[in-house]
Amino acid sequence: MPIQIQEFECREGAIGQIILDAPESLNALSGAMIDEIQTTLDQWAGASHICMVIFRGAGRAFCAGGDIRELYGALSEPGDSSSAADYFAREYRLDYTIHRFPKPVITLAHGAVMGGGLGILSASRYRLITPDVSMAMPEITIGLFPDVGASWFLNRLPGRLGLFMGLTGARLNATDALRVGLADMAILPQQADALVARLQDERWTGEAAADDNRLFRLVKQLEHPDYRALPESDLARHEQSIARFSAGDELPDIVDSLLSADIGSEWWQRCMDNLRGGCPVTAWLVWTQLKKAQQMSLKDTFRMELTMASRCTRRPDLREGIRARLIEKDNAPQWSFRTVADVPESVVEEHFVPELDDSNDPMDLD
Repeated sequence: MPIQIQEFECREGAIGQIILDAPESLNALSGAMIDEIQTTLDQWAGASHICMVIFRGAGRAFCAGGDIRELYGALSEPGDSSSAADYFAREYRLDYTIHRFPKPVITLAHGAVMGGGLGILSASRYRLITPDVSMAMPEITIGLFPDVGASWFLNRLPGRLGLFMGLTGARLNATDALRVGLADMAILPQQADALVARLQDERWTGEAAADDNRLFRLVKQLEHPDYRALPESDLARHEQSIARFSAGDELPDIVDSLLSADIGSEWWQRCMDNLRGGCPVTAWLVWTQLKKAQQMSLKDTFRMELTMASRCTRRPDLREGIRARLIEKDNAPQWSFRTVADVPESVVEEHFVPELDDSNDPMDLD
């Protein structure tokens, strides 16, 4: 099993640690990994000796997202998209569990933090990153949409940065992530083990385990990188352009404005390449999900995303996007519509027809 489950005794209480251990796939989350993590968290939630949980990743990355190849196999089953939709239900339930976990959850993220990896990080109470982090929600490139609770956390970014990230799959470095609040603190890579050792030297039973200030002070005592030595913030250089060209009430106009902007930086051009070659239906899903989620609870946000994902499994774009980007790698997906302006309103609306409530929610959200 590409998951390491560990328990570390403290002076009082214990720490549960989950290490994603599939380095050959950059710890992409398979269905089996999701199920093992869910089972472990369900057990630890009620275990009196476990006082906090730590997430880490083995190898060069924390987590590059969901296991897209596994999903492609499910999408390729003739006439049946139920197994693909079930994958999303299990992944979203896991993210919701982390959001609502009754004990502190600390994620130590390094390297690639994409899609489902950002879902875990964003759901954690303490979000620690190393200077080499590369963070993104790149679903537009494969015909999905920013999921795993992105309707919740992208809406909490300043201005229209959440929209920009969803439309362009923009990659954020460590400085960007700290700047906009997608991470709480940077630590040096070698400090991850030191943090665990420092936590083990404490008593974590009773009220001490729930003392956020105490835990935060311990984290602050670690050796941190000189923030002046972190990568230059791409967002700082482009935030005025993002605000200017993402403004407006009509999505086709915003897309045209972004694509026609005369900005020569390599970072901006990579963003525009993703938007230009991305799925037009996805652009509308991003636009609509962020609007609808503004007044939603976390539970209803995940239910909306599961409905959207289920619809995506029944349409051709998701399978085609995975084929073009990851299976045959011709990088020439044939989307169901050529441009954003070509997408009928009815195609967008069908992704948001409410399907789930307390009586029929396969995620079993409480």
